[in-house]
Amino acid sequence: MLIGEARAAAREWVATRASREHWFAGAYFTGSTVGLPDTAEVPLGSDTDVMVVTTDPEPPTKPGKFIHRGALVEISLVASAALENPEAVLGDYHLAGPFRADTLIADPTGQLARLRATVAERFTERAWVRRRYRHALGRAAEGLTRSAALPAGPTAPDPGAVIGWLFPTGITTHALLVAGLRNPTVRLRYLRVRELLAEHGLSTAYPPLLDALGCAELDARSAEAHLAPLTDAFDAACAVSGTPFPFRSDISPAARPIALDATRELIRAGRQREVLFWLVATYARCQMILAADAPPERSERHTPGFAALLADLGVPSTAALAARSRHTLRTFPSLTETCETLLDAHAGP
Repeated sequence: MLIGEARAAAREWVATRASREHWFAGAYFTGSTVGLPDTAEVPLGSDTDVMVVTTDPEPPTKPGKFIHRGALVEISLVASAALENPEAVLGDYHLAGPFRADTLIADPTGQLARLRATVAERFTERAWVRRRYRHALGRAAEGLTRSAALPAGPTAPDPGAVIGWLFPTGITTHALLVAGLRNPTVRLRYLRVRELLAEHGLSTAYPPLLDALGCAELDARSAEAHLAPLTDAFDAACAVSGTPFPFRSDISPAARPIALDATRELIRAGRQREVLFWLVATYARCQMILAADAPPERSERHTPGFAALLADLGVPSTAALAARSRHTLRTFPSLTETCETLLDAHAGP
């Protein structure tokens, strides 16, 4: 599907569904397709992300992923109060990016247009780029510090602990992407940061990112061997999913093309290390759903495959997970140096 067709489907959903809600205050595109032309194909492993602005100070559960007019759309919610201060947005690595481009879908009050005018003008200023990449590093350090404090025992980490280690580890790629004025994507973050570093002659900074995950030596055969039991766990989780986890729509039939099919294609294209992050995230989330919603005997059936994946990554226990987190924290000085190099190449005065 062309990006323009997917965007049209998303706009139609906003116009016919979201805009009729009493709390609706606007909508804009975000995610990996921002900045890409309408005539391009939706990238493999991507959906069309839309942020819907709500007047509720605490937005309700996001609709998440679903198919609309043939397009895979993901809807998230943001409180309008979070977008009131342009400088707060400029310093937030998640919020600032979409306002660099013309992403607005609906803007009933004009708030988003005013915000975009300020953010787009100042987005590349050195001080704001530095603040955003430091925001990302701070988020990563906060999560890894919590993970480093896990009990030093031989017990296998529960899926929540794995998520608590995985996502802060992955945010290190976001710091680099933000410093290089690239989109901090979710599922394809490692692929995009690999491309960015290669373009700037900084490829030696990439292996430490893979070491932090434990996948630097992962080959395609091993990755596909882990994908097979994940597929079984994914289908089992979809069949019983009932607990309203925030990520529930990521483990659903609509998300299967991204979670499984795109992962398989990228593995076969030699990008097994780059998809490992999302493979682990998906597996851990399946385990959480199964633990909450499936009978114990059905849930336990999928535990060995998850344990084998963690063992291959070198984090079979909480002690290993804590040690890996401490190792990654020690790489932050060199990571910061690389961010500064990228900033020097891209940022304005």
